[in-house]
Amino acid sequence: MRDVTAVELVLRSTRVITPGGMRAASVAVAAGRIAAVLPYDAGVPAGARLEDLGDDVLLPGLVDTHVHVNDPGRTEWEGFWTATRAAAAGGVTTLVDMPLNSLPPTTTVEHLRIKQAAAVDRIHVDVGFWGGALPDNLDQLRPLHDAGVFGFKAFLSPSGVAEFPELDRERLARSMARIASFGGLLIVHAEDPHHLAAAPQRGGPRYADFLASRPRRAEDAAVAHLVAEARRLDARVHVLHLSSADALPLIAEARRAGVRLTVETCPHYLTLTAEEVPDGASEFKCCPPIREAANQDLLWRALADGTIDCVVTDHSPSTADLKTDDFATAWGGISGLQLSLPAVWTAARARGHGLEDVVRWMAARTAELVGLDDRKGAIEAGRDADFAVLAPDETFTVDPAALQHRNRVTAYAGRTLYGVVRSTWLRGERVAVDGEFTEPRGRLLTRTP
Repeated sequence: MRDVTAVELVLRSTRVITPGGMRAASVAVAAGRIAAVLPYDAGVPAGARLEDLGDDVLLPGLVDTHVHVNDPGRTEWEGFWTATRAAAAGGVTTLVDMPLNSLPPTTTVEHLRIKQAAAVDRIHVDVGFWGGALPDNLDQLRPLHDAGVFGFKAFLSPSGVAEFPELDRERLARSMARIASFGGLLIVHAEDPHHLAAAPQRGGPRYADFLASRPRRAEDAAVAHLVAEARRLDARVHVLHLSSADALPLIAEARRAGVRLTVETCPHYLTLTAEEVPDGASEFKCCPPIREAANQDLLWRALADGTIDCVVTDHSPSTADLKTDDFATAWGGISGLQLSLPAVWTAARARGHGLEDVVRWMAARTAELVGLDDRKGAIEAGRDADFAVLAPDETFTVDPAALQHRNRVTAYAGRTLYGVVRSTWLRGERVAVDGEFTEPRGRLLTRTP
């Protein structure tokens, strides 16, 4: 321990998830940081407060690097106040906001400052920002990088909002080369527009028709092109929300060959299946889509062997009126920020995984992705004292009315999930407990140079 006299708080549990595994421990906190991870029965320093958590599990706060907050500009969809309350309620202590669906999008430094001003003093957890790579903002990429965005998002097919157009192959190559020149990270919505255009577009309420309109081959072709360009340019590239298991062999081969490629998937791809989506139920619509159970099994296998690095929500809500019963025209996005930990834990435990695995996928590797692994994502000395306290064997049934999201349309409604988040702590301060919240204590994060 650094200075025993500086310790203000000790959190004690019979089950603490550390980088070395789960063990009984006492976690000492000083000045918002973890001072030491001590034996369970270590003495409490004079003047420090003891919080005995019993058998509840102490986890590092989750780091969700894929959240659409939509603020400012579309705050009727979501906003910093509501999104970060939902995060805190679900054990998420850090999120990184996507650059689109807000107005303006985060595609210039001026727009980043507008986004930061909208967030300041209104966030219950720590928040960072992605920048956007558009056909016409090549000269803005380095300034945004220098201003502290964590990387740059691009689409290869239409994004769904006019102010954030996709990159064609030539502009993708230019943007990737520019970002690689200063060591940045490009994150990509990987669906090939030509394969999407060639797919049948029937519209209507049948989920099978929607699934056919977003075939696996659209993802597979886009991933193959990204791999080729990342190899050619020696660029860091991250594949967003992978749903097609058919792309996994190519991804595994590329990584073995040294291509600097990382991959995420989402709770809805790991817990929901196409076979169970009711016709007309567009709360299940997202792009790429929720696929079949056999495909899901392969995603889980890829998580287990490390081909897929991490799990993030892609929380992308809208107002209820945009979730019509026509899958072709309904807004595509799953609202799941508050439920990501119990949703993934419920499925993971059924497949023989432990909470250590969930923490690796949803905290350690996401923190590493955005370069916050010196501060976030693990319970060890020197990191921020960000925690979630979880009762992993307790269950609850999802009631949309109990969610903190601004719009409470959710694909998880009525599901019984394992894992009740008792409380969430940010830099050693309890910010959420049993549905109650403190005043906002989150901070704006920027990329560490």
